[in-house]
Amino acid sequence: MMRIRMRNWLLTLGLSFVLLCLGIVMPVEAAYSGSGSDIMLQGFHWNSWQYGTWNSITNHANDIDNAGFTMVWFPPASAATDDCGYLPNQWYNLNSNHGSESELRAAVSALNNRGIKAIADIVINHRVGTTDWADFSNPAFDDNSDAVTSDDEWGYGTGNYDTGDGYSAGRDLDHTYYDVQTEIQYWMNWLKNDVGFKGWRYDYVKGYSGYYNGLYNDSTTPYFSVGEFWPDITGDYYASGDNVNYHRQKLMDWIDATGGKSTAFDFTTKWQLMLATSRSEYWRLQDSSGGPIGAIGWWPQMSVTFLDNHDTGPSPNGGQEHWPFESSHLGKGYAYILTHPGTPCVYWPHYFDWGSDLQNTIKTLISLRKEKGITSTSSVSIQAADSSKYAAIVNNSLAVKIGPGNWSPGSGWNLRASGNEWAVWTQ
Repeated sequence: MMRIRMRNWLLTLGLSFVLLCLGIVMPVEAAYSGSGSDIMLQGFHWNSWQYGTWNSITNHANDIDNAGFTMVWFPPASAATDDCGYLPNQWYNLNSNHGSESELRAAVSALNNRGIKAIADIVINHRVGTTDWADFSNPAFDDNSDAVTSDDEWGYGTGNYDTGDGYSAGRDLDHTYYDVQTEIQYWMNWLKNDVGFKGWRYDYVKGYSGYYNGLYNDSTTPYFSVGEFWPDITGDYYASGDNVNYHRQKLMDWIDATGGKSTAFDFTTKWQLMLATSRSEYWRLQDSSGGPIGAIGWWPQMSVTFLDNHDTGPSPNGGQEHWPFESSHLGKGYAYILTHPGTPCVYWPHYFDWGSDLQNTIKTLISLRKEKGITSTSSVSIQAADSSKYAAIVNNSLAVKIGPGNWSPGSGWNLRASGNEWAVWTQ
């Protein structure tokens, strides 16, 4: 049965009974999704290692705190054969291209001392050997061959078939194998209890069943968990409305697979927000039921909104340029995600490297979000969504407009912030 997610403000007992009669399945109980008031900073970009990532986080700890961020996502901390850390070999070796183990621990402590939670990037879909394809060490598995899926490119894996998509750059780990599960849980608990990380960002979760993310979260009890499940866009790239429901449904299915124990990045919102701002098609941001178009319209508590990350962002500013948000529309993009439900994530270059105007915009929007008590589950009442503008009242206390069209929330509202084709009012 297709799991359709209804907006959270509709989740009342009476409506639940009606939906049950109609055969619509409501969300499973959610866990490891933070306080609801969190704002995350991605603390790196693809080339951060060239500048000393750990020291950079430490040196900016006061700025991060003053901006109002409550969580910082770190890149992979373990030693790896690639520059950024996404081909890990020795999990317990914390001397990497990003800096030494002592520098990493100092960065985590600098945030913890300010009440900011460090989120570790967990790469467990795949692993590479120390000198060969699969000579895993630090730790080794009871049987390194059994730890690798039998359909991996190595050709010598004796584990079960992969429970997700393959990844040719590394050996696909067999998460059904007891020792893979055990070693992952030991290592993650060590990162939490010894190093000081408070939560997890799981890399490439399409590569194995989401069930195991739920298992690992239950065994490590993180404050926050988010998975990088990047659904393919099939068919028309310029689809909108109900024609993109398949895309956010894939996000819902993955969250369900975890048992509702991890949030997911809202790639659907990024997709439609990029098209809305670049093509002046703001009607894209409203679905057929009248709510937000992305995952935030179906399960906002479990949705992490963002504009760019180390993979999607433009290459001149430290990204791999796989799917960059147009730089001229970043102000409107942040005016949207920082005023709407979900847990927003800000990209490091946008805040620290893009100039004072964008930094001040982001900082002001974070302050207004906190002032008006907007959370991951705040209500959204869309007032306009057409070719020239999108406007909404959020949490009954903040109004936002993006796009060139004119709109005002009316009397009793005070303009608090504005920029190029965006504005925010509060009561």
